[in-house]
Amino acid sequence: MTESETSRDSPVTRISRQISASEFSCHCCYDILVNPTTLNCGHSFCRHCLALWWRSSKKTECPECREKWEGFPKVNILLRDSIEALFPDAIQKRKEDIQEDSDITQSLLAFQKYGNDLTQTTPGTGAANQQQVGGFFSGVLSALTGVAVVLLVYHWSSRESEHDLLVHKPVAKWTAEEVVLWLEQLGPWASLYKESFLSERVNGRLLLTLAEEEFSKVPYSIENNSHRKAIIMELERVKTLGVKPPQNLWEYKAVNPGKSLFLLYALKSSPRLSILYLYLFDYTEAFLPFIHTICPVQEDEQEEDIIAKFLDLKDPTWKQWRRFLLKYSFLPYQLIAEFAWDWLEMHYWTSRFIIVNAMLLSVLELFSFWRLWSRRGLKTLTRRLWSHIWKVSTQGFVVAIFWPIIPQFVCNCLFYWALYFNPIINIDLVVKEVRRLETDV
Repeated sequence: MTESETSRDSPVTRISRQISASEFSCHCCYDILVNPTTLNCGHSFCRHCLALWWRSSKKTECPECREKWEGFPKVNILLRDSIEALFPDAIQKRKEDIQEDSDITQSLLAFQKYGNDLTQTTPGTGAANQQQVGGFFSGVLSALTGVAVVLLVYHWSSRESEHDLLVHKPVAKWTAEEVVLWLEQLGPWASLYKESFLSERVNGRLLLTLAEEEFSKVPYSIENNSHRKAIIMELERVKTLGVKPPQNLWEYKAVNPGKSLFLLYALKSSPRLSILYLYLFDYTEAFLPFIHTICPVQEDEQEEDIIAKFLDLKDPTWKQWRRFLLKYSFLPYQLIAEFAWDWLEMHYWTSRFIIVNAMLLSVLELFSFWRLWSRRGLKTLTRRLWSHIWKVSTQGFVVAIFWPIIPQFVCNCLFYWALYFNPIINIDLVVKEVRRLETDV
């Protein structure tokens, strides 16, 4: 090039020959900066690179030095104009490549929506709003703590003391009043025979000597075959166990405190593995009542009461297994909700808490599957499954080893917290997942 040609070049052209594009590279993609965005720490990145980083990490911090940024990052106009003037061809090519990438386009839209939502709150009112929200949250938390204390006192004082009696006391030592209490828990129909048992002063020892023929005669006069059969079958169970078998949540907790606490936490984190645990290690006492309740032999079968379903439990039919495995694979929390719904008359509010919690956990599981698929996380599926197995196994190990030395008060607090407070916590998690989904879309 001659000296006259060099003198005719513009100042920008002469400068571009002395500066290479690598000096204006992004530390995320290591290519020339496009719409450079400078953070508070001084580092600059392509705006789409920053959007991709924010969308994947959900962190408002520098990808290089991890310093958090304040506000919403803006494009460095001076740096952008300088780079576009120095390297117009390279910038034009990169912009065309970016426009063809749908993932980048969605990230930029989500990033901009995040900025718009952030700037809607003015600096003058932001602190006040935060204080109002914080005060509201503190008030709600205080109210919930008060409700929790009331629930704990209520269950400790009435539920457990009432139901622990017969599940721990030998049948031979039952009084006549305790025999009537056992009879009433078989169902509403049992109240028809309450007076005859009381008038005869049937205590535990006398109850153990009664045969089926005596129930059909005076003074008992139980003429209904199904009622008589239910009483005889439950009496056989009582004779076999020596005590009253647990027939509701509180009695099951009184007999199996460690197992109930383990199941309550394990069903939340890994319902499929927990139900499999019941099948393998607690088939007769827990799994059979569970599957016969949620998958009865006949859908149109009208049972007279809840307890009747547990009197003659046989191995499930293939039709029951088919319905169970379908729900077990795709909607495991629905199984828990259906089981709680069946106990609605006996555990009015508790069943509702369990049903709501099962619905929320189902939604959270759907969000988890959505993130797993949308972020191409199928490669981590095996690791996630092993993590679930390890978590449930660890919980069982802790319960088995440390249960004898854990104070009963602490165990009760953990039990009632998981039973009544988890739905409230899961509501907040669902709201956060919905907001995150709106941001991603």
